[in-house]
Amino acid sequence: MNYPYENFEDMLNAAIAKNGSGIAVYTETGKVSYKQLRGDAFTLAAFLQGMGVKKGERVAMIVSNSPEFIAGYFAITLLGAIAVPINTFLKYEEFEYIINDCGAKFLFASAQLAKEIRGLESKTAIKKIIWIGDRDEFDETNISYAHALGCKIELNLTDRPKLDDLAHIIYTSGTTGKPKGAMISYRNLISNVGCAHEVFHVRTRDRFAVFLPMFHSFTLTAMVLLPIFAACSIILVRSIFPFSNVLKQVLLKRATVFLGVPAIYTAIGKAKIPWYFRWFNCVRIFISGGAPLAEQTITDFRVKFPRAVLIEGYGLSECSPIVSANTLQKQKISSVGLPLPGYEVKCINDEMMELPAGEVGELIVKGDCVMQGYLNMPDATDDTIINGWLRTGDLVKIDEEGYIFIVDRKKDLIISKGINIYPREIEEVLFKLPEVEAAAVIGVRDEHADEEVTAFIQFKEDMSLDEKDIRAHLKKHLANFKIPKTIYFKDELPKNATGKVLKRVLKEQIRGEI
Repeated sequence: MNYPYENFEDMLNAAIAKNGSGIAVYTETGKVSYKQLRGDAFTLAAFLQGMGVKKGERVAMIVSNSPEFIAGYFAITLLGAIAVPINTFLKYEEFEYIINDCGAKFLFASAQLAKEIRGLESKTAIKKIIWIGDRDEFDETNISYAHALGCKIELNLTDRPKLDDLAHIIYTSGTTGKPKGAMISYRNLISNVGCAHEVFHVRTRDRFAVFLPMFHSFTLTAMVLLPIFAACSIILVRSIFPFSNVLKQVLLKRATVFLGVPAIYTAIGKAKIPWYFRWFNCVRIFISGGAPLAEQTITDFRVKFPRAVLIEGYGLSECSPIVSANTLQKQKISSVGLPLPGYEVKCINDEMMELPAGEVGELIVKGDCVMQGYLNMPDATDDTIINGWLRTGDLVKIDEEGYIFIVDRKKDLIISKGINIYPREIEEVLFKLPEVEAAAVIGVRDEHADEEVTAFIQFKEDMSLDEKDIRAHLKKHLANFKIPKTIYFKDELPKNATGKVLKRVLKEQIRGEI
């Protein structure tokens, strides 16, 4: 790939050259121009430099969606320091673990999260916290964002980051075990946004609706870095709740690109959307990632929004994160598309041998999107990256045209009485029931160390079904050995920030009951 930029300073300067008077960020109450965004980032970088932040140092971010998140992120990277965006929904012990793991001494934090992170500086190496939003007390340790923006120090950029320097560290969502810090370089990110720019045909006049959390790799790359790479606009919605406000902002600010996760598209597909939104919205492309879409969701959505294209893609934090996507010209239902230009994928068996088209095996990925490794975890890195190929842990089929179909997570595979059972197949059938809001299927070991198929179901509000009816529905579509032995009904299934059901938590709950 031809790299137009070596770092984000180059990218910001190019955006100014293309669209300097244009709007970088629309908020619900105002807007930030590209010139202002660049100015704020440079001022914050000068402040950080004055505090002693050096190239290669990690700066943590526990920050809600905001223009300040974007300015802070770019400020960190201008210095060649490494941004560490952290999931704002974590608990105190998890914040403590991540900050100690990455060794951050400086932290950007949202003031509304002050209670959640109180005392963090006493348990970590944090020396300074820059608070975004209203806070009662400021001192030498606790500094206001407004004060940092008033910095008069001149920025000295003598040692600019290069392509293979780290831009950020993204901690995995933790669906299994302790979170791991994926080390992502400028080469990884600029490759990824450049490829996405090509596949999605992004234009300067596009407007990206951003309501998913920016700390997540998917949102950060596809909905923050990509629009700035293309010098177009971000429509920032601070929260997904209420969702009616998301739709309102999409309509009023004429969003053209909408990114969501399957749970959102399932809800939109089955909800009553106002007629005026259906016909007067400007969205040309809906992008889905985070987990495979149910076939029923795709069908419902296409009926509701015939003028837009719903594109399903696939990625993971370790690949910066986008690996594949359907194109505007062609979408295969239930497929996560073709690998992005310049990336290679293979479907392999346990011996790392490539399998023929149509056979189920593990997906491996090679290309400039692949991370440098896991921070402080050389063994995990060696297990994951082999001869430049990243083992995703996802079971897939690849057809004759190269389209990828996600079958399941390898770690989610259930082996019952020697037979492989893919939970995703059962979940797809459950999602066909209009009463089902969320569903998860796991394997639970019995006294014989065999795995029993166990299902968890969350119904939509004011809806329910009898277990008898659910079993009858499953038997219509599935072989008997795939029918769950036990079905649990839950008011709310545990999910991570992107709406993915945390099966690890469900397994722990089951173990606690046994």
